[in-house]
Amino acid sequence: MAKRLIECVPNFSEGRDMAVIKEIAAVIENVEGVKLLNIDPGAATNRTVITFIGEPEAVCEAAFRAVKKASEVIDMRKHTGEHPRIGATDVLPLVPVAGITMEETVAYARKLARRVGEELSIPVYCYEEAAQVPERRNLAVCRAGEYEGLAKKMADPEWRPDFGPSVYDERVARTGASVIGARDFLIAVNFNLNTTSTRRANAIAFDVREKGRPKREGNKITGKPLKDENGDTIMIPGTLKGTKAIGWFIEEYGIAQVSMNITDISQTPLHKAFEEVSEKALKRGVRVSGTEIIGLVPKRVLIDAGKYFLARQQRSSGISESEIIKIAIKSMGLDDLKPFEPQEKVIEYLIADSSEKHLVHFTCEEFAEETASESPAPGGGSISAYMGALGAALGTMVANLSAHKAGWDDKWEYFSQWAEKGHRIMTDMLALVDEDTAAFNKIMDVFAMPKTTDAEKAARSAALQEATLYATEVPLRTMETAFSAFDIVKAMVEEGNPNSVTDAGVGALAIRSAVLGAFLNVKINASGLKDKETAARLVEKARRIADNAMAEETAVWKRVNEMIDK
Repeated sequence: MAKRLIECVPNFSEGRDMAVIKEIAAVIENVEGVKLLNIDPGAATNRTVITFIGEPEAVCEAAFRAVKKASEVIDMRKHTGEHPRIGATDVLPLVPVAGITMEETVAYARKLARRVGEELSIPVYCYEEAAQVPERRNLAVCRAGEYEGLAKKMADPEWRPDFGPSVYDERVARTGASVIGARDFLIAVNFNLNTTSTRRANAIAFDVREKGRPKREGNKITGKPLKDENGDTIMIPGTLKGTKAIGWFIEEYGIAQVSMNITDISQTPLHKAFEEVSEKALKRGVRVSGTEIIGLVPKRVLIDAGKYFLARQQRSSGISESEIIKIAIKSMGLDDLKPFEPQEKVIEYLIADSSEKHLVHFTCEEFAEETASESPAPGGGSISAYMGALGAALGTMVANLSAHKAGWDDKWEYFSQWAEKGHRIMTDMLALVDEDTAAFNKIMDVFAMPKTTDAEKAARSAALQEATLYATEVPLRTMETAFSAFDIVKAMVEEGNPNSVTDAGVGALAIRSAVLGAFLNVKINASGLKDKETAARLVEKARRIADNAMAEETAVWKRVNEMIDK
């Protein structure tokens, strides 16, 4: 069963006193099963965003302890800062990451909100997906009036907190209120402007945010806001769906920013927001000089951005993940104010288990030495997968060279598509390098199982058959995946950069070797299956792929030699 993971991104009203921030972070780290991913303090906003992840129960326990500690070390009566806030723990969202639905996450958020309200005597409003009152879905609505208006807000029967005290007393005066909920991934981002004007920054924010700006009579700036038949202000919508934005001046940097929350990254990807803010800024004589991401982002946000800007340059996107992310960083100026380290800002990188040993992370020399050692793994299966990866890599290289060849500008997109396909196959083949060794180790683990009683012997026999079937299917996948790379090398031989035709030819040789090497593993592992019908079916399927691979390689070999012998 897949591990259930949720992310928690609480915002605390303290961004200057590192001792206080460390106290809050420490209680989070002390909860077993929780991984602290990021601490992002801001001096000007006097606000810190902390991100952590783990199993739901552990995350909720860590969140409760953090709220409790914040209520002890932060006095809202003394707090000032640029960012809107309503309490010591201003907002605390839970975000489903893996193995858990939004509905389940909502249940955890409401349970946490109840506990904070009842055990800590802190007023709590539930927002976004966890909202119990429809009008409270929007965080800005829950936080309207901010801390200074909390006493008046709580006195209004319509704004009675969902949990916790409903009377503003000395305790509440110190802690303020908290807004707790469940939401999808949200990107908190600031766009740096080459101006100190908050007014200009706000104008740009109103141009783009979904809510837009009030429609006014006469003068667009000073005219009286127009009302509809219900007495509500008529708004002129902005250009970006799923966004909230304001403008402010950050003394720490000496510049104004458009501060934005992107609440729906499917509708408004980060790169689209960057481009739109840049365009609106230019129309007002202002330039976006860079971008500041607050907290963490999913990897796909940067990958999508990198591919977008590569396409704008008419460059191939069939390159490494790290290079695509580098393009995103440079294109949006993510390192404008301070270094941007993907390993510290991308959530997938932070939750990866760095203690795991992967063959594909070895150097070429280390891989060769490990293969040559007395250990039986890695063996022929892993080497076959690696040969397939190299074959796909050569086809991808030719596609990339062709996409950038002088005089072939009208063909860049065609070759980029081939390069992307080749890079995907290469990545899949690299994963199979480690998976083949894992399949071998799974069989070895079975031999370590006890076999004293009849029940133990039966369990051991069943486990061995399961492991053997897995060890047969993995090299079969290696064959199928490697064979799919023939399409790329064949296309590159016929249509790619003619100076690299031999590279594509070598790619075909490597792919053939990968397929035939994996075929040997399929046959020997299938021989250990008691289900002979299944074994025969798998071997026959593998045999057809092997025969086709030899035919494909022969044709490519012939064609390459024809071209270089001209």
